[in-house]
Amino acid sequence: MTAYATGPFADWLRLREPADADARSGELVDLLRARLTGTGPAAGAGAPGLTPAGEGGPGMLVTGSSSVTALRGDRPWVVHDLGSGTGSMPRWLAPLLPGPQRWVLHDRDPGLLERAGAAVPVAADGSQVRVLTRQGDITRLTAADLADADLVTASALLDMLTADEIARIVAACAGVGCPSLFVLSVVGRVRFDPADPLDAEIAAAFDAHQRRTVDGRMLLGPDAAAVAAAEFARHGMPVTVRPSPWRLGPQRAALIVEWFDGWLGAAVEQRPDLADRTAGYARWRRAEAAAGRLTVTVGHDDLLAGVE
Repeated sequence: MTAYATGPFADWLRLREPADADARSGELVDLLRARLTGTGPAAGAGAPGLTPAGEGGPGMLVTGSSSVTALRGDRPWVVHDLGSGTGSMPRWLAPLLPGPQRWVLHDRDPGLLERAGAAVPVAADGSQVRVLTRQGDITRLTAADLADADLVTASALLDMLTADEIARIVAACAGVGCPSLFVLSVVGRVRFDPADPLDAEIAAAFDAHQRRTVDGRMLLGPDAAAVAAAEFARHGMPVTVRPSPWRLGPQRAALIVEWFDGWLGAAVEQRPDLADRTAGYARWRRAEAAAGRLTVTVGHDDLLAGVE
């Protein structure tokens, strides 16, 4: 029987959720909204939009916003969210998109899914958002599993996967032909203010830890976003990538400390020789954060595929 550390991980997800929401690319949401509805600068006059699932099949193209509106009726947009955790992605994105919407949340942890299913957002126009959950291995999903999707999303997921796993997920998304929005992939850029000579050495050890092999799985870590973009391009899907850094200051001191402890701990696990050398460094960083004198920028990339 698989055991999950649902409580501590859920606490971490709750702590980081506001910073995640601030960091994600609003530009990509604008492009996505224009594509889904056939309106806005990304669509233009007479540009194609997507009909909701069930109207001629997922991803079927129609021309012009009026056609989208007429065909849409009360049918919901269907969004499959991969590695949903406690459901931060629908809480952030559903209110930015028109409705009604039906979100299908995929995760392997039933405890996280239970929490995710209990928090139901409302669409941008006040329409109903329905949330369903599916427990399972997201790396084994196929196009058939996502066949009703108008959109596939994921947040803070790609850097925990292998090249083969990303290839399978991208193939499933490409097989459906709908847009995919994968956000907050770690890219290996960390900047502290004030800086310290140890920062770069610890960051390199952390990145190596992110690329480690776990149970035969060679994780991609900070290379994952670029690999996913290349995979989507290989399937002939246009890709837009935008930076989405955390910018953490005194108002998020608790998150800085929690993130810093995990960041340093992973680096020391990768390079045990750093343990003694970083003891004083760690005390200083935590004290600076507690005093409101530390800011941290943590680099991520957001990726939107299937939208010109």
